[in-house]
Amino acid sequence: MKKELQRAIGQQQHIEIIYLGSEGKATKRTIRPLQIAGDRLKAYCLTRRAPRVFAIGNILAVQPVVIQHAAGY
Repeated sequence: MKKELQRAIGQQQHIEIIYLGSEGKATKRTIRPLQIAGDRLKAYCLTRRAPRVFAIGNILAVQPVVIQHAAGY
């Protein structure tokens, strides 16, 4: 998991995560990961439009965001 997050940080890539929140509810977030500090991920959350800190152990899945361009552009 950390390797995927480090790659996204290095490539300045937006990613989607499935995150297990403090109340035990899974949420889907689109984030721009900024830094790993111990067992925490500092990121800008595009879903909430604010900086956030995520516990890496609570990140259940990671996938890159694919930007699709309209045909002909």
